[in-house]
Amino acid sequence: MSYQCPLCHQPLAQHATNWRCANNHQFDQAKEGYVNLMPAHHKSSKNPGDNKEMMQARRLFLEGGHYDALRATVIDKLRQYLPEDARELLDIGCGEGYYTAAFANALKADHAEMTVHGLDISKVAVRYAAKRYPQCDFCVASSHRLPFAEASLDGMVRIYAPCKADELQRTLKTGAILVAVTPAPRHLYQLKEMIYDDVRLHDVPVENIEGFELVEDMQLHYDMTLNGEEATALMQMTPFAWKTSDAVWQQLANTEQRHCEADFAIRVYRRLA
Repeated sequence: MSYQCPLCHQPLAQHATNWRCANNHQFDQAKEGYVNLMPAHHKSSKNPGDNKEMMQARRLFLEGGHYDALRATVIDKLRQYLPEDARELLDIGCGEGYYTAAFANALKADHAEMTVHGLDISKVAVRYAAKRYPQCDFCVASSHRLPFAEASLDGMVRIYAPCKADELQRTLKTGAILVAVTPAPRHLYQLKEMIYDDVRLHDVPVENIEGFELVEDMQLHYDMTLNGEEATALMQMTPFAWKTSDAVWQQLANTEQRHCEADFAIRVYRRLA
């Protein structure tokens, strides 16, 4: 499957070192194997998404295995709900490819012709992912305008990543599935306690997506035990890192073992006709 031009939305054809559309818009293929489909005027900043430090923190934490249970659960849902003839899967907000590569490796037995795509707005993260995981196809692009044609995807995974409902409706085939993961009420409760005087638990309402039916709604909750380096990396991955004081950073760094809860809402949707 080819990409779609982010400028004129025509199909892109791959040539030796670039991708081009009929209107001669051209996008170079990086030596690592990914393609950058984020035009400069579409960016909100010079280098949007995770920077190198944030990507390295994310990689350190994930490689500690603390989210392996989440990854395994999402793979189970893909195996259970993907159409039998599925060939195209997209991981939105793929980061450095921790989930994306696992999806490709796990699904190849049942879906020999499956192509797993990873998309992220961060060029730093996608470069690393493409270099490390050549079994996947990676691109730098916006999740608000996916570089894929209408009804071209059999499945999509969205772990924390935003995506407009009309883009889900446009790109997912009839019968295709969406696996969406969001933080549940007690996710990282112990880290929040270090920052906020009053941590309030908020329900995570089910997202109603026009044109989709909810086929499963589950919660995954478990305890993690982190060392100081892992606890610091996890905090760096969160939106409330900007509110973390120097004293809290020091406290995290000096941790020998820190208990922290993981709590995820995992929802599976199917595209209706």
